[in-house]
Amino acid sequence: MTVSEVSITPVKPTDGLVAFASCLIDGQLFIGSLGVHQRLDGTGYRITYPTKKVGSRQLNYFYPVTKEAGRVIEQAVIAKCVELFERSDERYGRHSKTTHTRT
Repeated sequence: MTVSEVSITPVKPTDGLVAFASCLIDGQLFIGSLGVHQRLDGTGYRITYPTKKVGSRQLNYFYPVTKEAGRVIEQAVIAKCVELFERSDERYGRHSKTTHTRT
């Protein structure tokens, strides 16, 4: 599985959410509205997939069905986030307070 055209849209941090991401899977399937969250321990990022609440149930729009697929998507998104946020910190003379990990 190939993940390409990863796009990150930073947002004002709210409850750990720092950005939204989208990407292309195998050049054939666009997925968007992935949430990018700062990990609770501050050591990197994690991603979440979009859901919709219908009554008392949470319905998934889409999600990886294997751990490997989830890992490949997460690595691509996190790598792009690290690149974007570190470049932004350098540009504005900020020092990153967290260590970004690629899981």
